[in-house]
Amino acid sequence: MDELRRLLGRHAGQTLLPSVVISTSQTETEPMPVVADPVFALVAQGRKRTVVGDTEFYYGAGEYLVVSVELPVAAHVVEAPYMVFGLRLKPALIASLLLASAPGPTAEGGPAIAVSRAPEDLTDPVVRLVRLLDRPNDIPVLAEAIEREIHWRLITGEQGATVRQIGLADSRLAQISRAIGWIRGNYADLFRVEDAARVAGMSVTSFHRHFRSVTTLTPIQYQKQIRLQEARSRLLAGTHDVATVGYAVGYESPSQFSREYRRMFGAPPGTDAARLRSRPFITPVAV
Repeated sequence: MDELRRLLGRHAGQTLLPSVVISTSQTETEPMPVVADPVFALVAQGRKRTVVGDTEFYYGAGEYLVVSVELPVAAHVVEAPYMVFGLRLKPALIASLLLASAPGPTAEGGPAIAVSRAPEDLTDPVVRLVRLLDRPNDIPVLAEAIEREIHWRLITGEQGATVRQIGLADSRLAQISRAIGWIRGNYADLFRVEDAARVAGMSVTSFHRHFRSVTTLTPIQYQKQIRLQEARSRLLAGTHDVATVGYAVGYESPSQFSREYRRMFGAPPGTDAARLRSRPFITPVAV
């Protein structure tokens, strides 16, 4: 952990490893909504709180987080300084590892976000991968093999059952992921759960049950959070008024838009956007 902290502090914001995100914060931060992509995150220092629906997750130094589908979350640093290594999970790589081995059974249920203590055989390849940033000429030769090792440790580790689902095209997680992609692409349209269930290839009853099991949200709650996060981004950009933004993300009633926005973010749309614009901008990062 000591070496990892030194490396992360030296290479925050790096761009040489496209799959890697290194995030640091010297101060505690306020909750910021963001859509988390499938990712593995290992905390080297500090502590963070992430909220999905009504469920809270806390994770700190020496712990790792796995997110297996795109999730709308609110995350903030609760103990600083904070340093975290993030690696975007690759379904094709997971699938190839599963084809080359038989690492264990794959569970059909379970949430899409989980926290575990990081064992040494997982932290070791993370440190070796970040070390490559000090030797960029080694990256084309060694990075792919180390990323493969990290994926393998995740597949065979405590959260392996969930990670393995990412690589299986016919898993429940893959079915829910297809529906999530469809919802995100059509978030401004009138939502019918029957349409999302058809994309997932499930009955409405089965889809609703598995969707909530994975995301902790109902399909309608998920769409609403995506709508409101998009609205907040547009308001922060400051190019349209509140009513126009509300209509753009799918609300026909300005009063309903304002009411639901305030319920989620704690202030009316215009007030919230003005407050955020008055503060130093911090790019929200899920991990």
